[in-house]
Amino acid sequence: MRIFTNPNYNFIKWRWHALVLSALVIGAGIATMIARGGPPLGVDFEGGTVIVVRFAQPTGEDPVRRALGPLSAEAVVQQTRGSAGENEIMIRLPQRQGLEQGASLEADAQAVKDSLTKAGLPHEVRSTEIVGPVIGQDLKRKGILATLTALGGILAYIALRFRPSFGVGAIVATFHDILVTLVMLTWFNYELSLNVIAAILTITGYSVNDTIVVFDRVRENQRLMRREPLEQIVNKSVNQTLARTVITAGATFLAVVALYLFGGEVLEGLAFTLLVGIVTGTYSTVFIAAAIAIILSRRSAGAQAVTQAQARAKRV
Repeated sequence: MRIFTNPNYNFIKWRWHALVLSALVIGAGIATMIARGGPPLGVDFEGGTVIVVRFAQPTGEDPVRRALGPLSAEAVVQQTRGSAGENEIMIRLPQRQGLEQGASLEADAQAVKDSLTKAGLPHEVRSTEIVGPVIGQDLKRKGILATLTALGGILAYIALRFRPSFGVGAIVATFHDILVTLVMLTWFNYELSLNVIAAILTITGYSVNDTIVVFDRVRENQRLMRREPLEQIVNKSVNQTLARTVITAGATFLAVVALYLFGGEVLEGLAFTLLVGIVTGTYSTVFIAAAIAIILSRRSAGAQAVTQAQARAKRV
């Protein structure tokens, strides 16, 4: 399928603009996370009780808070996304410190149900999720371990596959995608859960694959265009793979949009993470990985030229 006919867009000239934009987004996002005490954690990692309730009649968040009474001081009450017509409300209570985890969590869940019944709000409990602090800490540790293991394997593969400057570019682009994704999750109030961690690992592999496709073409073109500057070789390689990039990213993006719109509350965080990852992964391949590779290659070539000049001066 041919989308572009001999594309010749000068992507590389925008590399500094892209680097500055990415630095601003990541910096602002990290500042937001620090101000909020870190990225929002889901019940999988933080522990607590989450109850999803469907009411017989349209019921807002305020009547539910009033019905909860003393429990509302710590509770998070919000309308579930995409289900306004279904009258569903999510109620989340944190794990209370100093109490037996199983007993306190079960008691919280029952107290919520009793409070809604006593307030005269006809309802049906759609789901109840209870995670104790021990399980939450274990899941958090395993999630971090899975992420670091995946990144370590990717770094090892890149180090063996490409020369150092290109390997560093791919690594920086990978971390860029993870940081931007965490920033967007924080800004749009999506919690880190096991589903989101799975999505982050998925977009990490997706981003690296996209970068490898472009860098493979760069390596081929370097053999054919030995006298051309690296910027021109990289730009030509990006243009040669542009149709493939647009088709792959576009098809994946449309599939994930459908998942985001129709997958329901449970899959919304995962789908949002994938959407951000597809966009930033494609962006980072062109503007981050390639830019870093060019910058480091220039520095390496300059250092090598200086070394050779010093060696010649010593011989004289």
